[in-house]
Amino acid sequence: MVEARITVNGQDAPISPATPHTTVLDFLRDRGLTGTKEGCAEGECGACSVLVARPGVNKPTDWVAVNACLVPVAALDGQEIVTAEGLATPGEPGTAPTLHPVQEEMAVRGGSQCGYCTPGFICSMASEYYRPDRCAHGGADADHADPEHGPNGFDLHSLSGNLCRCTGYRPIRDAAFAVGEPAEDDPFAQRRDQEPPAPVATAYTQDGSTFLRPGTLGEALRVLRERPDAVLVSGSTDYGVEVNIRSRRAGCVVAIDRLPELRELRVESDHIEIGAAMTLTEIERRLDGEVPLLAELFPQFASRLIRNSATLGGNLGTGSPIGDSPPVLLALEASLVLADADGERVVPLAEYFTGYRQSVRRPDELIRAVRIPLPLSRVTAFHKIAKRRFDDISSVAVAFALDVEDGVVRKARIGLGGVAATPIRALATEAALEGEPWTAETVEAAARALRSEGTPMDDHRASALYRSAMLGQSLKKLYAQTTEAVSS
Repeated sequence: MVEARITVNGQDAPISPATPHTTVLDFLRDRGLTGTKEGCAEGECGACSVLVARPGVNKPTDWVAVNACLVPVAALDGQEIVTAEGLATPGEPGTAPTLHPVQEEMAVRGGSQCGYCTPGFICSMASEYYRPDRCAHGGADADHADPEHGPNGFDLHSLSGNLCRCTGYRPIRDAAFAVGEPAEDDPFAQRRDQEPPAPVATAYTQDGSTFLRPGTLGEALRVLRERPDAVLVSGSTDYGVEVNIRSRRAGCVVAIDRLPELRELRVESDHIEIGAAMTLTEIERRLDGEVPLLAELFPQFASRLIRNSATLGGNLGTGSPIGDSPPVLLALEASLVLADADGERVVPLAEYFTGYRQSVRRPDELIRAVRIPLPLSRVTAFHKIAKRRFDDISSVAVAFALDVEDGVVRKARIGLGGVAATPIRALATEAALEGEPWTAETVEAAARALRSEGTPMDDHRASALYRSAMLGQSLKKLYAQTTEAVSS
């Protein structure tokens, strides 16, 4: 193996002597790039965001904003990143650098006060600035009819993972809605037309810990068989929190996020197969609304910064009862393709979870893909009950997928999260709906059944009574929202 290295703001740098658990954030700050800040160390504030050159959806390369506080620097071996310092154009000796257009707009519109959060906002804003399919739709006034999308095509949700506590968001919004199109000679815009750095096989050991990036799926599976204690990571949005907050130091970390075999999306005649290591942002843009229930999930799943790294395989692999994707995938009757060194097996998601953060997946197996059967149900909805509209953990999550024909519920699938030790199907409620007319009376009876599903508990997010009440109200909300659509 060659020496692990990373390109930072165009400069090549060795990763050594950083340890395998050293984050990109700490690596950058140790190199004097202190614009990248630590605010929460959990991926919730965005003060640490940086740009990474990743495989693009519309062009060969996308500039993707990620949380530097969560990603191990060893995971970016051979990769290319840009910090807020690297966006500006250096001036001649003795002169100040020329600000990047995003930095310029933030400065002139008062988007920065104490400045702590500003570099993170700049990187997230730059990622959206360089999004290839961002296009203006007329007008230059920031007070556009759609408060979340500017006349320049800027999607404010790209900043949903960035927090500011002194400037206020209006001037930041103004800056976002004022940026134009990248100039033709913009080096970062031109970089999009070139291929991103190819993943490199990595075997990096320091202080008794090892970070491995196998070159193929077969190699990864052999490592898992030889090292059952190995920790699998993809986007590191969960493991990174454990490293930062709980001081977890795994002896062996195996990265699978760039394995080609885990990054395919295929639409077949009877199912859709989504690679377990595709990021949620990639899935969202590749599917482009083809699975409406997933399209409803994505904007409510954490923040754009998290979705730029998080994967379905990681969300399911943790086995968390409050993950947002399991209820949706349960409603979609998804199955998981589990792979080991000897082959593959397909397990229905409804049979995957066995206990709190436990599943049928063995230590030598990984999730290769998620399969969603076709055709899809026509009546779908995802209701996430949380204290914040975005970027929050669910108190309750409910996903519906119903087939209603001639006013009768022919099929009902309901996935629940946050009401039991595992994500579950609402089997009693499904039985109460199927074969019955889609009427207020049927919904009222089924809502009573839904309130009794699971074993909700009291915790700091919600009481058991509240969770039960929200289950019943969720079905009534679905009926109110869809009655007109079903009858038309």
